[in-house]
Amino acid sequence: MQGRCGGLRVSSPCPAPQPLRKARFFVSTAHTVRPSSPRPLLVRSIPALWTFALGLWGLSRQDSVWRDEAATWQVACRSTAETVHMLGNVDVVHGLYYLLMHGLFDLFGPGTTVLRLPSVVAMAMAASCVAALGHRLAGPWAGLGGGLALGLLPAVQFYLQEGRPYALVAAGAGISTLLLVTLLEGRGRAVHWVAYGSTVALGGLLNWLSLMILPAHLATLLWTRADRATARRWTAAAVAAAACVLPLVLFSRSQSAQVSWIPPLTWHMLIGPTILLVIGCAGALLDRPRPRTGRLSAAAVGLPLLAVPQLGLVGLSLIQPLFLDRYVLFSLLGLALLIGVAIGAAVEAVARRRPRAAPWVLPVVMAVAVAALLPQALAKRSPASRVDDVLAAAGDIRRMKKPGDAVLFIPAARRDTRLVSPDAFAGLRDIALARGPEESGTLKGTEARPDRIRAAMLAQRRILLVTDAPGVARPPATERERAKTSVLRTHFRPVADEQARGRRVTVYERRTGALHPSGN
Repeated sequence: MQGRCGGLRVSSPCPAPQPLRKARFFVSTAHTVRPSSPRPLLVRSIPALWTFALGLWGLSRQDSVWRDEAATWQVACRSTAETVHMLGNVDVVHGLYYLLMHGLFDLFGPGTTVLRLPSVVAMAMAASCVAALGHRLAGPWAGLGGGLALGLLPAVQFYLQEGRPYALVAAGAGISTLLLVTLLEGRGRAVHWVAYGSTVALGGLLNWLSLMILPAHLATLLWTRADRATARRWTAAAVAAAACVLPLVLFSRSQSAQVSWIPPLTWHMLIGPTILLVIGCAGALLDRPRPRTGRLSAAAVGLPLLAVPQLGLVGLSLIQPLFLDRYVLFSLLGLALLIGVAIGAAVEAVARRRPRAAPWVLPVVMAVAVAALLPQALAKRSPASRVDDVLAAAGDIRRMKKPGDAVLFIPAARRDTRLVSPDAFAGLRDIALARGPEESGTLKGTEARPDRIRAAMLAQRRILLVTDAPGVARPPATERERAKTSVLRTHFRPVADEQARGRRVTVYERRTGALHPSGN
């Protein structure tokens, strides 16, 4: 009996169609074997929740606040007018962040949770962006792996719980990069270009060094050979964003003395960035198909995002010392994306031989990474991970002060302890202070002339000195500091001394028979 099957004459009836068998772990094609994939919503949400949980873990850091966070705290407690007045003299680069934190402190009150939670939320958003990028460019397992990896990077864990703007900049970098990929895929419209330029500008206003993301994105455009129309639109958005930030860049140059403490670039400082670039390049080589020009890929996005800011900061540091990893923290989004590519490649490699084992690759990798990095994670959440703790010194002041005591600070920047915890200093007279920080528009206030400080000290019977612990203390650097030190050494004797978490509080009493400033 003859019949037709698909247009061919055959000598037997066409076989009955067989139902498709549902693959449990993978789908086989002529070219690749892929494990079953997590849902897109899970790919984006799991890394965000994971990073958020890491941020909440030990968020108070045993109720400690170090000197950089103390600057955020004290400025956030000022009025808007006082903050604007201060920005004209110091810290204008963080002005937008200070105003944001001022609003949050007004709404919820000052505290370590309010201080650090914005960074936690921002880094969770950044992790979600990395996951979305990886999913689009290299598959769901690469996205999930990269998003989860971001929160485990040691530098990210440090700034994940930091009351400073660097995590917010990282979130902006993630959003702008995701918008760029959307536009390069041809799915964007004019509103996406506006959102892209606005996000880059906002990141630049939080820290203008984040504008180094623009040359990173330019490298991606060149790598993928974007068409002329896309290149023109990107140029317009980039120029608009840079123009918004340019006044901040120019004005902040007048406050460059604030970063004069950063040491010059040395070869050993380049070890860390070199290791990051090697890891990133290894991940880029595992991108499938092989990275090449003219194709939008994880390598074309992640490698420039990692390498260009790192190399750019090195170049800037040759002109003026600026080499601090926090300034290019956002570049680690590129590293996490490339780590995700490597994890995705490992999942596919296992799927070819042991399909049932493929879904377990990522959990195993994460378990090993968590175990290996656990000591680092614990260290980052302890007060010892920072150079000092202003709240520890405030606690010592509460215990050691007596009615009628005076207080001194060496250097004057250690006054941040009083500004963060004014109640601990109630009843103490700040005898060196001429104009307070709010009035003078500074972070530490303006102190009197050395001769007036000397006269005020000699009129006291007990003085509490707040300074740095010996391990981090520096020799007196100004005439005021030398005057304070000289009078204490000559006319006073220490009767009590407490050191905790990088700060030192010493109680001095007048020596018997010491002269009154009048000489009698």
